[in-house]
Amino acid sequence: MVTPARIKGEYDIIIAGGGAAGCIVAGRLAAADPNLRILVLEAGPTTYNDPAHTQPMRYPTHLASGSRTMRVHTSRPSAALGGRSATVQCGQCLGGGGSVNSMMYTRASASDYDDWETEYHNPGWRSNDLIPLLRKMETYQVTAGGPTHGTNGPLKVSEGGLFTDLGQQFLDVSRALDPDRALAPSDTDTNDLSTINVYTRWRKWINAETGNRSDVPHHMIYPLKETRPNLHILTGVHVQHVTFDSESCATGVAFTLNPLFHPDGPKETHAVRGTKLVVLSAGSFGTPGILERSGIGSKGVLERVGMKQRVDLPGVGENYQDHNVMFFPYFAADEAQTFDAIFRYDEGAIDAATAEFAKTKKGPLASNGIDAGIKWRPEPSELAELGPEFKEVWDSYFANAPEKPVLWIGIVSALSGYASLGPSRKYFTLAAFTEYPVARGHVHITDGEDVSAPIDFVPGYLESMADVKPLMWGYKFTREIGRRMPHFRGEPPTMHPAFNPGGTAAIVEHAEGPIAFDTAPIVYSEEDERALETYVRATVNTAWHALGTCAMKPLEQGGVVDSHLNVYGLKRLKVADLSVGPGNVAANTYSTALVIGEKAAVIIAEELGITGVV
Repeated sequence: MVTPARIKGEYDIIIAGGGAAGCIVAGRLAAADPNLRILVLEAGPTTYNDPAHTQPMRYPTHLASGSRTMRVHTSRPSAALGGRSATVQCGQCLGGGGSVNSMMYTRASASDYDDWETEYHNPGWRSNDLIPLLRKMETYQVTAGGPTHGTNGPLKVSEGGLFTDLGQQFLDVSRALDPDRALAPSDTDTNDLSTINVYTRWRKWINAETGNRSDVPHHMIYPLKETRPNLHILTGVHVQHVTFDSESCATGVAFTLNPLFHPDGPKETHAVRGTKLVVLSAGSFGTPGILERSGIGSKGVLERVGMKQRVDLPGVGENYQDHNVMFFPYFAADEAQTFDAIFRYDEGAIDAATAEFAKTKKGPLASNGIDAGIKWRPEPSELAELGPEFKEVWDSYFANAPEKPVLWIGIVSALSGYASLGPSRKYFTLAAFTEYPVARGHVHITDGEDVSAPIDFVPGYLESMADVKPLMWGYKFTREIGRRMPHFRGEPPTMHPAFNPGGTAAIVEHAEGPIAFDTAPIVYSEEDERALETYVRATVNTAWHALGTCAMKPLEQGGVVDSHLNVYGLKRLKVADLSVGPGNVAANTYSTALVIGEKAAVIIAEELGITGVV
């Protein structure tokens, strides 16, 4: 860590953004060449040994109002969302989303990466090229390796320090209710890049030995403090734009102090030179902004903010993709194992969990509360329920890709997604998110200089019924599971659709226990269907999985970078973060951010003649 006053005027490599991918690039290159002068500029604070970042179950604090480790982006109001705006929080700290997220270990399907090569013409990015890098980054503590898992990487994967009874009930009920998807054991690995449609325990980016979160800074940046003095990390700064010479070579960046962390600091812009390379790694919201403030992007966008265009790249900020998540809460029995007290910041519960963590490295703080789930793909008999619009998408995208799921479905052992709206008691939440939404949106700057200015954000959520119907189905299906779980004690009426109270789909607010297992499935009237669609549009949210806004694909297809991550039309300027993903992935995107960072480090090392990064 360095202070602004200690920044040198010149470095070999400048990395604009200290998220997961940027930290991997910095860590790998610094470890391979101690003489390489590297500067990482991060908008948020350091995370070193901060329990809010190291102890897993403290992750909800980052989503709390007033959090300084997340930056909030608000979209234009959307008719598809019932007239409301979408809100997306992005990691703003060293480590980025990987240091604040829920630590779900979810990997893409192999065909997702294969598509990056075959559909988007990026040689070297298919799954067979990336699996060695996926293995390189991890130590899979659940079992001994396997063909796609690593055994000695820096980041640890385990089942965490507590598996709840609610997680087990979810597995038991779903497997009994849906026996065709229960043919494989519940400890089957569904993150081998091919296995789907299995109800299984969900693994976590948590070290089984220490109980800590597995994030990049604590394993690849902070340990280099004493041995790599040429690696400089400056936190609490905004990168404003990239500087260039007359030959269109990137020569450095200009940055300002983030007033959130330097309220009394000088307001002027600082410049720093990068003699070999500038790498943008500010994420799917941040990287397009840096490019546009540098005059790189669509002429129309740049003219609106008074920017002179340097390079015409209309794909900058376009192709925004995400996953759409919904949370369906249920009242739980008093004896259920839940994390609600910690979610509510109950001091007694937190003190007890902290003591247990200190003593055993296990218990509530060593978990994320997400213990079980499934990568769900419909059977032919279920496909009709997803509607004709989805059927068109199925025929063109899913039908010939049997390892692509449509939804992730799982359980959170707490009230999730509704903050403090419910009464103080125990809950469990069933959740579903769409893996490959049709939705496409954009993110663009509204000011040519002010990094803190709101962005022009259109998410595209639910503009197609092909994205709505799967979520409606996910609600109905998970409701059948939830009402049969032994700890079921009712449905919070304000957090469910406004069904006809006299109909068969009516909300059951209070229950003494689960319904009989052989109860017939709920029949939804047309009125109920309308209520459910209204509910979906009113409550759907980001899954915090934004990608694609500086897509790696041919220029004529709206691409921003080539397969070597070079920004088209410029020299010595690369992008290395989730914004380069040209197509979506059936996963929480942390593992994809990691593999992009690993691939970028390899590419850069090869181009600069650095050995030891393989």
